[in-house]
Amino acid sequence: MPAELITAAQMRALDQAAAAAGTATRVLMENAGRAVAEAVAQRFTPRPTAVLCGPGDNGGDGWVAARHLAALGWPVRVETLVPRAALQGDAADAAAAWGGEMRVLEEDAPDAALFIDALFGAGLTRPLAGVCARLARALPPDRVVAIDTPSGLDADTGAPRAGLSFRAALTVTFVRKKPAHVLSPGRDLCGEIVLADIGVSDAIVAAQNITLWQSDWRLWRDKYPWPKRDAHKHARGHAIIASGGHGRTGAARLAARAALRVGAGLVTVLSPPDAMAENAAHLTAIMLKAAHAQSDYAAAAPAAKAFVIGPAFGLEPTQRAQLRAVLEAPSRAPCVLDADALTLLAPLEGALSPNDVLTPHVGEFKRLFPGLLGAHAGRIEAARAAAAQSGAAVLLKGPDTVVAAPDGRAVVNTSGSPFMASAGSGDVLSGLIAGLIAQGLASFEAAALAAWLHGRCGEALGPGLIAEDLPEILPAILADLAPEWLRGGVSPVEEG
Repeated sequence: MPAELITAAQMRALDQAAAAAGTATRVLMENAGRAVAEAVAQRFTPRPTAVLCGPGDNGGDGWVAARHLAALGWPVRVETLVPRAALQGDAADAAAAWGGEMRVLEEDAPDAALFIDALFGAGLTRPLAGVCARLARALPPDRVVAIDTPSGLDADTGAPRAGLSFRAALTVTFVRKKPAHVLSPGRDLCGEIVLADIGVSDAIVAAQNITLWQSDWRLWRDKYPWPKRDAHKHARGHAIIASGGHGRTGAARLAARAALRVGAGLVTVLSPPDAMAENAAHLTAIMLKAAHAQSDYAAAAPAAKAFVIGPAFGLEPTQRAQLRAVLEAPSRAPCVLDADALTLLAPLEGALSPNDVLTPHVGEFKRLFPGLLGAHAGRIEAARAAAAQSGAAVLLKGPDTVVAAPDGRAVVNTSGSPFMASAGSGDVLSGLIAGLIAQGLASFEAAALAAWLHGRCGEALGPGLIAEDLPEILPAILADLAPEWLRGGVSPVEEG
């Protein structure tokens, strides 16, 4: 399935571009309606079906779907929001081709075993009202199929307008997914999502210069730093993780273990003196180094390929000064800034390095970037604005984690499990990001890939998952993803 995500405006532009290239919009509508009918027929047995058609192109798709379902022997009728004579353009043509039962949608809820929501889809820019609002509240989701997006759902943000949208068991969309299909709560309101090809070519999509994707292994497989036969630990990079003081060391060790598991050749925990014994008691393959003063942090920052600071680090003036020493160190490594580091930096003033990664959850994001979430339409645009403001990659955590780069590229990650809502899970993510940066990945790519791998690890275990499990699951995940040449122990050079 293609990984690009397109906005409602881009979908309209794609329709126009396809028409300019010779595929009439009426043909696109016919293909869309047929795809809906086929998806419904594959998943449901024939049953009394009401197709709820709105006044625009989404409604036109519904008229076409009704005709194709009727041709398959389904008992179908159309419930139209406006009289057929009031329709215009392609929707009017599609409606004229329908010869079956129809009526104007009235106040009473239609009686049917299945409902196809073809009222508005992604085209609605206002809240649902009147009979549409009543139907959205009344219809059970397991009896609803949505065309493109459930009506009332903002296609670009995944949020129901004014808090109300249809809920569907199945959503059939076209060309590419929309942000609402992957962002919460839209992702759940859509049910199963089917992406249908309606005749818009990949070349036409590529011409839109899309900079938003749903994270997928296909985006990253050519970038993953698989080691060659001549690899050695120094070539695979050194990650340094700053530890908290006595009694606050577990988070750093979780991050360090994750960095090592994801492939960093060397990992060091930088520890306050009072925590050295505590850390030493738990570390074997991971190295340990004492840090007594600000100068020790400043000296460590250029000594690594990636530096994690923040997990259980502390919030006192001493830690603030140590963080500043790291960030101001000449020729320092890219920093993954998490947890306490984000609180110490809030509100963020000035720019960071484009190689840095900020990893806030929503609360931390609001403290770092006051007002930014409210000033933008949804998480994607807020994360993009934060990346532009900070000059660094921003990973906005959540069930729909968004990773944004200062240049406007963004990825929505949907891998994961609710069982990952466990203490220490975010520390593991920081370590994964650092481990990938240490091996040479650019920070945006490292953050996006780490989020995807992190989620896959959570999916692999599920119930009972605790943060310590995540790095231990990673080898099996990577083994499944490894290229054939690596599984066979032969480097690409030797194959050639």
